[in-house]
Amino acid sequence: MNKMQPCYTVEITTPKKFILNGLWFGPYSAKATKGKPQKPKRVLVWVHGLGSTMFSKLAIAEKLVGGGTAVLVFNNRGHDTIVNVPTTGKKCLKAGAAHEKFTDSADDIQGAINFARKQGVKSIFLAGHSTGCQKSVYWASGKKGRGAKGMILLAPMSDYSAHRQEYGAKKVAKAVAYAQTMARRGNGQQLLPPHVWDWPWSAQRFLSLYSGKGAEEIFTYWDAKENPKTLKSVRLPILVMLAEKEEFSHIPANTIAAWFEKHLNNPRGDTSWISKVVVVSGVGHSFKGGEKKVAAHIRSFMQ
Repeated sequence: MNKMQPCYTVEITTPKKFILNGLWFGPYSAKATKGKPQKPKRVLVWVHGLGSTMFSKLAIAEKLVGGGTAVLVFNNRGHDTIVNVPTTGKKCLKAGAAHEKFTDSADDIQGAINFARKQGVKSIFLAGHSTGCQKSVYWASGKKGRGAKGMILLAPMSDYSAHRQEYGAKKVAKAVAYAQTMARRGNGQQLLPPHVWDWPWSAQRFLSLYSGKGAEEIFTYWDAKENPKTLKSVRLPILVMLAEKEEFSHIPANTIAAWFEKHLNNPRGDTSWISKVVVVSGVGHSFKGGEKKVAAHIRSFMQ
């Protein structure tokens, strides 16, 4: 069935002057009260997953709009496979999932947060899906994370663990060794040859995702001995939503939920800081068919 959802197109300039495109759903200035533009009470900033786009989870976003809530979706530097991301200086950076540098995601997210803040909205929440969860947590880790009241993580899976499950640990380790050699020779931005890997990843991106040692290997539920320092350093309330039929993990959702519950405990005992873990029944990684459940949990969390 065809649908039409009203929205505003937006252009986000990040602190490092990269230009990102987005869509703003919900109250902004379409209506006026006593001559003043109507502003939402809260905004949810959506961070899409690896190689995805701002259009990927609109079925959830549309169910969140209203009741004083707006949703900002945007293309971060990792959208699609290979893209050019412009800057205000008219230069372009080769990015997309194949070439993006994971740590640049903090600049992308800060740009979106700043955009929402400039609209006069004080209550801002951050939501990430899939690898967008790693980006969100990285942005919020340590002394960062200012400007958001809370964070939602949908399907926060380990890309490293998922690839070892799909391709086998030996094949992944062999490709990692090849990528390391490329990086040492100064070829980190070059794509791995097809005989090494059947997907176009640059050497540095492959190492970041699949070496198990990159900054984005945050959700280490696959090894009980690992200490998820980055996740534990976040000082924001977090809602974690896991898919019961998750395709990208051989570990049961309830086991992963227990791991998150262990590491999201508030060490300061502040009852105003409450994190929650939910397993959404009957859905896979995309949460297709469970959009209403997901939206209901998010609305409750933001309240």
